[in-house]
Amino acid sequence: MENKKADLAGPGIGKYEDVEKILPQDYHSLLNPKETQQAITAAKNYIEENLCKELNLMRVECPLIVDVESGVNDYLDRDGSRTPIQFHINNDYNKNPIEAQVVQAATKWKRMALKQFGMKVGEGLYTDMRAVRKDYFLDHDHSAYVDQWDWELTITEEQRNLKTLTGVVEKIWKVLKGAEENAQKLFPKLKTTKYPNLPDKIKFLHAEEILEMFPDLPRKQRETAVLQKFPAIFIYGIGWTLNDGYPHEMRAADYDDWVTPTVSADGKPMHGLNGDILVWNSVTKRRHELTSMGVRVNAETLKQQLELTNQLDFLNFPYHKAIINNQIPLSIGGGIGQSRTYMYLLKKAHLGECSVTVWPKILKDMCNRKDIHVLE
Repeated sequence: MENKKADLAGPGIGKYEDVEKILPQDYHSLLNPKETQQAITAAKNYIEENLCKELNLMRVECPLIVDVESGVNDYLDRDGSRTPIQFHINNDYNKNPIEAQVVQAATKWKRMALKQFGMKVGEGLYTDMRAVRKDYFLDHDHSAYVDQWDWELTITEEQRNLKTLTGVVEKIWKVLKGAEENAQKLFPKLKTTKYPNLPDKIKFLHAEEILEMFPDLPRKQRETAVLQKFPAIFIYGIGWTLNDGYPHEMRAADYDDWVTPTVSADGKPMHGLNGDILVWNSVTKRRHELTSMGVRVNAETLKQQLELTNQLDFLNFPYHKAIINNQIPLSIGGGIGQSRTYMYLLKKAHLGECSVTVWPKILKDMCNRKDIHVLE
């Protein structure tokens, strides 16, 4: 059971000896650096345009830094293991200072922004989010620099259900499939039998169903196993404690709703109105997460989840008070990893081939030996 507990929080592989083993031995990029940048631009434009069409979104600006007292920064999990970068702004000779944090994600800010920008039911926003997550282990698909298409859509109380979530996932999958087809049309070298394309359909499974399939495996191994059968899956209900006594993964208590009772396709009682899209990456031969999303908490489920995680003190923050007092819209939202998506669509072995950030020398040397050239 200790392996299961260790697998709950903290993304990344954890040791560079293991990273060395999983990086491909026979890799050569299908696109040169110049073509890669051109393909990234094409994919970015396609996804942004079509995400707006499918979900009725408009682009807005988002913060890189937030006031600590607002409570809108994302803590990513519930155990406090991944903390944001915080700094003091000595404003007005320290008479009117600000304690600020670099965002880890714009999850909570987006919901507040729905009200700020007057988004009605069925209307939403997306933003070109940039963040820093200093506590990640830097491997082939985890970086301290995070780029996401963060989106949020206003819904009604009646739409807080699996049908709404499933419909949104299917629309996002349509956009990702279209982006793949468009990239291969513009850059034919990307179409190769060595690396299969995304399947036409995505498989929907509850975290509880996956545990039933592989009861003795830790979370990441369960995901790897199920992706051998279904190369693209959406996992419902990430955060609820499963029958083995562990959640599928630690998930923060104050944005996604993972506590609401639901029912599986075959009538079994389940939980959660959130989830992740994972695909099998034929280049790295590993599980590959593209996006996380969910129906957001309402006043009732926020209190439930904060009580379960012993975080009721969060109710003192303005963001949490706004939910309790029904002052901000009900919503569904998520974040699609930009460089993660480019990495998959462009058949890359390392995130650093698609984004410019910092990597330790040990990892850069390792990549050079394997003909993987990360951007500087």
